[in-house]
Amino acid sequence: MSEQEQPDIIYTITDEAPALATSSFLPIVKYFLTAAGVTVSTRDISLAGRIIAKFPDSLTPEQKQPDALFELGELVKRPTANIIKLPNISASIPQLKAAISELQEKGYDIPDYPEAPSNEAQRDIQARYKKILGSAVNPVLRDGNSDRRPPAAVKEFARKHPHKMGEWRSDSKTHVTHMDDGDFFSNERSVTISGLSVGNARIEFFSEDNQLTVLKDSITLQEGEIVDATFMSRKDLRKFLAEQIEDAKEKGVLFSLHLKATMMKVSDPIIFGQAVEVFFADVFDKHMAVFEELGVNPNNGLGDVYARIQNLPEAQREEIEDDIQACIDTQADLYMVNSDKGITNLHVPSNVIIDASMPPIIRDGGKAWGPDGKAHDVKAVIPDSSYAVIYDETIKFCKENGAFDPETMGSVANVGLMAGKAEEYGSHDQTFKVSADGVIRVADAEGVTLHEHSIEKGDVWRMCRVKDEPVRNWVELGVKRVRITGSPAVFWLDKERAHDAQLIDKVNHFLDNLDPNGDLDIKIMSPVDAIRYTLQRVKDGRDTISVTGNVLRDYLTDLFPILELNTSAKMLSIVGLLNGGGLFETGAGGSAPKHVQQFLEEGHLRWDSVGEFAAIAASLQHLSAARKNVKAGIVAKALDQATARLLINNQSPSNKVGELDNRGSQFYLTLYWAQALAEQEEDPELQEYFCPLAKALASGEEQIIRELNDMQGKKVDLGGYYHPDPEKVARATRPSATLNAAFK
Repeated sequence: MSEQEQPDIIYTITDEAPALATSSFLPIVKYFLTAAGVTVSTRDISLAGRIIAKFPDSLTPEQKQPDALFELGELVKRPTANIIKLPNISASIPQLKAAISELQEKGYDIPDYPEAPSNEAQRDIQARYKKILGSAVNPVLRDGNSDRRPPAAVKEFARKHPHKMGEWRSDSKTHVTHMDDGDFFSNERSVTISGLSVGNARIEFFSEDNQLTVLKDSITLQEGEIVDATFMSRKDLRKFLAEQIEDAKEKGVLFSLHLKATMMKVSDPIIFGQAVEVFFADVFDKHMAVFEELGVNPNNGLGDVYARIQNLPEAQREEIEDDIQACIDTQADLYMVNSDKGITNLHVPSNVIIDASMPPIIRDGGKAWGPDGKAHDVKAVIPDSSYAVIYDETIKFCKENGAFDPETMGSVANVGLMAGKAEEYGSHDQTFKVSADGVIRVADAEGVTLHEHSIEKGDVWRMCRVKDEPVRNWVELGVKRVRITGSPAVFWLDKERAHDAQLIDKVNHFLDNLDPNGDLDIKIMSPVDAIRYTLQRVKDGRDTISVTGNVLRDYLTDLFPILELNTSAKMLSIVGLLNGGGLFETGAGGSAPKHVQQFLEEGHLRWDSVGEFAAIAASLQHLSAARKNVKAGIVAKALDQATARLLINNQSPSNKVGELDNRGSQFYLTLYWAQALAEQEEDPELQEYFCPLAKALASGEEQIIRELNDMQGKKVDLGGYYHPDPEKVARATRPSATLNAAFK
């Protein structure tokens, strides 16, 4: 796609609830933006779309799709890039397999995922699928650093209509626990590349008999780049997990595991699998031969065990199921993802999303759902100690001070380091499960050892990199936000951590150039001190800017919004791309699967599109400034006004069937947007264009809402979950003939 062919704005088609919401709203967006001379095009980066693009070999011409993610990866490097990005599935292996199965059922000739490839063809298939697993999309698109904050209208609404917070008791047994040794934090080594180390490096494994295996070659290291290496000990991890399971039982609290198995797609599923093995040790010890024959992989969770034993002889299957139940009955109660359906915290790795699971526990007074369908105190197990402390300190703060008050609490914005795939921990081809005892080392272009670890079979070893230019841009963005807002900024960096010590030197260097006199209120604090400082400011009603690395960016931009706003989906997320373009994200999608389940069962979509509205407005503002398109700026301003009015009128989607859902909320936003443009006097042409629409929507309001609500309370057939039928989706998401007619 040449720059001449490039549309003004590219809208991503993704998955689940965000995709359903886009289906109903995008035609409206195109109508409004056409009036401003803005062209909009879509690119399919859904999980199914990415699978289809990677395996075109045996597909019909009608089935084939271009590799939209690759195309967008090239586009983000252009200064003209303007992309609106909806939340997408960061696929675990069970999700990947489910999507593959659905596509195969629809007639797509694509291969199964080979977990244990036995030949070159299968290894090639697995390699292609691995480019789809986990957080495959975000590192490609986020060629810049992140600026996330709650829109002013959203924050004002939360203060006027505070959500319910659970009561915190000082004697709550809820607590966080982490490893004290043998984890990634304690084993980390870090160095900044310079001089002769610049060039091609490689990762080498020396077995106990001194046999050399090159794990990764031709790693191009740049001047000023930070390179880390570390590992998690399998032995220490299993000992820690066994102790925590026993301690949870003794204390009478739920055992819950919290990881990021989607973002850290290599390391965290392995850690998750160890927890499954340790909790169900009696089952795995007794039935190991059968499990090996069936291809059971604990990394895929307890759900994979149940699925694979279904075809065994009835007596053998029942014996295994009884043994599983015996483990559940005799050990600590498990935190439940869905207690009604018996889905435990250890069922599927993609259910173990720490940034989506920990904040609700804190919001709800330290309570989580147990197998009896009731809320209980909980032991939150976060094996790596690097960032477990932020949740630990937050829980301690709430025990001492009680729940936060949404009416008065301050806001926490975030400036996140993620450009150039910065701090992509445990998610890429530089993370390995160790196959035997030995030594892993990183050697530079001259063969000099940069890092070296003695490791044992089953350990998880990883290398990670951060380039110099993304760090400079990150510091600049943090300083910019301080100047704009006047709020203090805190760099969450621990001088006692190897990686952070290297990063602190760079931050201080760049700050000396950007704020030479130290006039701005900018601090560098360890995560423990930073969370304490920030929590106190939040409680006192004061705003703070957190300036963090990639993982903490993810954690904090769910933690604080869920406490402040009861959701992270309404956050404004802007990625200023390094080459001058813009990526505008629409909030987090961790709750999207539950929203789809309700929609399929009850015809009610509770997904809130406010984050999407904010992203569209920010995208138009960027376009207006970059292209000198005055009309785009006016349309953006009207959209912000409409969003504020929607919130003031409390017309966000309800959770209950029969009340306003996403489609009704989108209608009111559309009505207010059209009215704002019909009433503005800056551009008479836009005013004339939108007056008829505003009148038609206002006069049809009662009929439109009736038509939208009539669709609720019924099951919905979308023709698929990962690759739904577009016509069925359109009928389900745009059911109002009156509303549709207004845009013809």
